[in-house]
Amino acid sequence: MRSVVWLYLFLFIAFFDLHAQYPILTPFAVSLGAAPSFIGLMMGIYSFTHLPGNLIAGHSIDRFGSRIFIIISLIGAGILMIFQAHVTNPWQLLVVRSISGFVLAFLSPACLALLARYAKSQVEQGKLMAGNGLIHTLASVVSPAAGAYLVSQIGFTMAFQALGIGLIFIGFLAIFMIKQPEQHPSAHHEQEQALTEPDKLAPVVKKPQVPWSFYVLPLAISCSQGILFFELPFIGNQLQSVMDTGILFTAVSLGALCTLSMLFLNDYPAYARTWIGTFILSLLFFLIAVHWPVPLIVTLFMIGMVKGVILPALSAHLLILSGGVKYGRIFSYLSIASSIGSFAGPLLAGQLRAYVSPFFIAFLVLILAVTFIPARKAILPPSLRTPTIPNTKAS
Repeated sequence: MRSVVWLYLFLFIAFFDLHAQYPILTPFAVSLGAAPSFIGLMMGIYSFTHLPGNLIAGHSIDRFGSRIFIIISLIGAGILMIFQAHVTNPWQLLVVRSISGFVLAFLSPACLALLARYAKSQVEQGKLMAGNGLIHTLASVVSPAAGAYLVSQIGFTMAFQALGIGLIFIGFLAIFMIKQPEQHPSAHHEQEQALTEPDKLAPVVKKPQVPWSFYVLPLAISCSQGILFFELPFIGNQLQSVMDTGILFTAVSLGALCTLSMLFLNDYPAYARTWIGTFILSLLFFLIAVHWPVPLIVTLFMIGMVKGVILPALSAHLLILSGGVKYGRIFSYLSIASSIGSFAGPLLAGQLRAYVSPFFIAFLVLILAVTFIPARKAILPPSLRTPTIPNTKAS
């Protein structure tokens, strides 16, 4: 349990540093002379360079463990953040952001895989995934406004340097505080074998596989999020005020925090939460696109609330479908799908915003993804099953 607490603490600080960039990165690029289409390309390339990192991470995390990749990602991201503070033109910023995308591609699957290995049952896995979402959201509540305030006080260069130093410090601290769960090298083989052999609780005749259609959903969600993050600084000429942009990002995070705090939601099936949440999210993007008469900050709060339902449910549903094996691979595939969506979202928004509302594109992508969510349940290996009470009723 102590290792979980330390991991959550490091995740909070790491996410704080990374999310603090969201409201200031676009104004920073504009200050260097970048056009909106170039900014969309820059944000997309950052996600596109996640792909090779995600592909490497899948097998590597299962083989070497998560700890080393968490440490390297944090320290590497901090060093690149310091370089980012000293770029002088948009192309230099594009190069630095591209390398950052590759380095940070290892962080999310490594953290999720480590949390999954800390759990002793399917129920505990769901709770740890919800905890990860809560920590992520807590950091994103304060970090956009904090990043914007930091820039308003000390400027872009000093702000990026401070964030980079913070990431490097956390990376070195993680060397001593994050522990890899002890697991025999053949543990994964035994779990997979358990899925193909009968046991005392249930006969299993086939190893479960995550349907590829599942990954359409995280792709669509990250695409819509990329569109949202790209478009917010341009709404109402928010580029004139970095603080106002930070408040808009904070509204989304506050909404997510609201629903993540409703722990009773974890009692409902992950599939139902995922399907309903994605459908509502698509409707909210449609309402923004048609300019419905509700203040933007209220709509952003509702978008955050829905995201607070979807994201932990999505991870929990993935674990159920996976059958409890190869955590590094399934979470790397999840990150790959998210990276593709994050690449496509800002790129589409930057190129098409003169012809169609980017929020309408987000609506179309999400409503199509809803139809691909697989509902099939997988049978978990004995080590992750929730114990059942036998029926002792007299016949």
